[in-house]
Amino acid sequence: MTDFPLPTMIKTNGIDMAVHEMGPKDGLPVVLCHGFPELAYSWRHQLPALAAAGYRAIAPDQRGYGRSARPAAVNDYDMAHLTGDLAGMLDALGLKDAVFVGHDWGGLVVWQMPIYQPKRVKGVIGVNTPFMARPPIDPIMGLKAMRGENNYVVFFQKPGIADAVLAKDVDKTFRFFMRRGMVKAKDFAALPQEAKNFELVKAIQEDEAGWRGEVLLSEAEMKVFVDAFRESGFTGGINWYRNITRNWEQSGTMEQRVHVPGLMIMAEDDVVLPPSMTDGMERFVPDLERVLIADCGHWTQQEKPEETSRAMIAWLKKRFG
Repeated sequence: MTDFPLPTMIKTNGIDMAVHEMGPKDGLPVVLCHGFPELAYSWRHQLPALAAAGYRAIAPDQRGYGRSARPAAVNDYDMAHLTGDLAGMLDALGLKDAVFVGHDWGGLVVWQMPIYQPKRVKGVIGVNTPFMARPPIDPIMGLKAMRGENNYVVFFQKPGIADAVLAKDVDKTFRFFMRRGMVKAKDFAALPQEAKNFELVKAIQEDEAGWRGEVLLSEAEMKVFVDAFRESGFTGGINWYRNITRNWEQSGTMEQRVHVPGLMIMAEDDVVLPPSMTDGMERFVPDLERVLIADCGHWTQQEKPEETSRAMIAWLKKRFG
């Protein structure tokens, strides 16, 4: 999209952050947080839709991504830093609070905003990513036991290795990740367990002729991602995963409850973050509504942009006017 707004560079929480905005300055602020491996550009369809509906749409390249800073220390990517960046961004923009929207890893962060930064949050919209309460054991240990050493989240814990694999051929990496129509949820459920371990780093090195589905992005859209990640590499984004154990350790005394309204936008055929993961979410997010987007995989706001924007705006108007 040639009309995607250029970023404003701000200072927040000790880093420089690139922030893209559309919409009236006096509109309700709606902050859109991307996942891995993505950018603020992932919200290119939602920014104009929200702006047209009267909202101030704000999409940052988050810490480690795009034009934003990429600190060297792994510990600088823990949840305290990631939520602190968003609070500091509000300060830099002169805003008291906002509705926070997040997809994939961005979803994990926005569901933690009411816990880490409760005074800055009016509401939360999770896109595919549900609120995940703190588990009784280290999540990495649990994943390793359930899905093995080559599960991508477990594999990402090894310093430098996945970073190099993904950076070797950035074009191929994005042709691998940014796909639609890969597998229906019902067909995935019927696969043997070894085919459901998400060994993505292994799969990305295989012949792409065997990959399922089709590339989601246009050539121009793909170029935005490829150019950005050729410049930044993947280490900043992968470092978010390398803090999963640290986040678990640090959250031991935190209340696992969201005291603001929530909307859960689910994608029928996201097998990484399936709708079933939202079962029982009301225990932790009592004021919760749900929307299911049919025939949609993981990259919901890019694969079904109109449906995603419509669900967000309908809920925002209902809850906040």
